[in-house]
Amino acid sequence: MSTSTPTPITRFDSMPTDAYFFGTCVLDIFMPEAGMDAMTLIEQQGIRTHFPMGQSCCGQPAYSSGHPEEAFNVAKEQLDLFPENWPIVVPSGSCGGMMKHHWPKLFKGSEYEQKANDIAARVIEFTHFLLAIGYHPEDQGAPVKVAVHTSCAARREMNVHLSGWQLVDGLTNVERIVHDHESECCGFGGTFSVKHPDISGAMVTDKVNALKDTRATEIISADCGCMLNIGGKIAKDEPSMPAPKHIATFLLERTGGKA
Repeated sequence: MSTSTPTPITRFDSMPTDAYFFGTCVLDIFMPEAGMDAMTLIEQQGIRTHFPMGQSCCGQPAYSSGHPEEAFNVAKEQLDLFPENWPIVVPSGSCGGMMKHHWPKLFKGSEYEQKANDIAARVIEFTHFLLAIGYHPEDQGAPVKVAVHTSCAARREMNVHLSGWQLVDGLTNVERIVHDHESECCGFGGTFSVKHPDISGAMVTDKVNALKDTRATEIISADCGCMLNIGGKIAKDEPSMPAPKHIATFLLERTGGKA
């Protein structure tokens, strides 16, 4: 378990005019619309959003699997993508945690140490960023019951459960249903689900059963890896349940920015 200090939710001293968007490889490959929705939401707040086209992976899969050299080589390719002193918004608490808390350790003692530390200081998870700029969504949707899932890494390192709850609770027509197993891992864990499929399958079964018991009409998350795992289980075994939705898409829909 990581011993990183969770990132607190704080406000910017002044409103940023520009921000980088690091889309993460999972979101870019499997759920690009969620990334577009997140950037749209940021730009609606008057902030120019920049998507460095050379971005790929933060190195977390290799790092968490015990391959620091491979993680180093992947992550170092990202270091020149953020030259301006702008916030770096990451729509995933687990990837954000890798960049903010683990890059400084990964690059310590190397020629890239200072650059990695500078980037880590500017990394901010997407829901934290919205709160940091004072985002107050005006709910335009019909009454709905919502269950929120946050990845275990996002909870532990970035406090994404707190920021996600705060954003959802600020929507006047949304009732957030706290479900059993909410704080537990969905079983994805990057390569964990590949190396230990039986354990992973049992964990996601428990998670989906707990979500089903809430009778929520929306399931939202801020981490696409969890969404893939939970969504795959739902599609296979519980097709009557709603598919998980990224919180960026959910917020954009609720505030009238998405048809």
